[in-house]
Amino acid sequence: MSPLILPPLYAILDPEQTKGSDPEAVLRQIMDGGAKIVQLRAKTMAPRDFLQLARSARSLMRSNDCRLIINDRADIALACDADGVHLGQEDLPLHAARKIMGQKLIGISTHNEGQAVDAERGGADYIGFGPMFGTMTKATGYGARGVEMLRQIRAAVKLPIVAIGGIKEENVGEVWRAGADSAAIISDILSATDITAKTKRILALHLAG
Repeated sequence: MSPLILPPLYAILDPEQTKGSDPEAVLRQIMDGGAKIVQLRAKTMAPRDFLQLARSARSLMRSNDCRLIINDRADIALACDADGVHLGQEDLPLHAARKIMGQKLIGISTHNEGQAVDAERGGADYIGFGPMFGTMTKATGYGARGVEMLRQIRAAVKLPIVAIGGIKEENVGEVWRAGADSAAIISDILSATDITAKTKRILALHLAG
């Protein structure tokens, strides 16, 4: 199997963060901006509603050549035929998730070198690492990790790294330069007046180096 190559932007769509806007409309704007992977996160949504949204997202994303990752829920990821699932340290263990997910992508949230190395040894396809700068959208229980620790993680594992936590247009270049393959961005995109333009600007920064 060829190694996973992640796009520079890993957008996260959380209906709780869309300020009342229709999540599907927001997803279209993110994809119009050029995003090629989107994680769907719905922590408090009823499973039935989450599945319905995930199936709608899957249909939209297939026609836009965009990967869909489901946060936390391997069952919903399978039911909507998503490309993968992303799991936290307290979620379904990686070895159990692999039995369920087969060859689909599994990402694991990590917060230190030990967790990152364990995820690589356990067969994760990529790791999330953070929070980089702190975050207003998720209480992780961990302090900001910063770019120096990200560099340590980059040296410790070969897996693709998605940096997450407090990343926005103004500081995204720091995480790319520190070794992140991709930057997970939530609030800075979802709170933008023009989501498509915001997404395009972030991707243009990567092209500009």
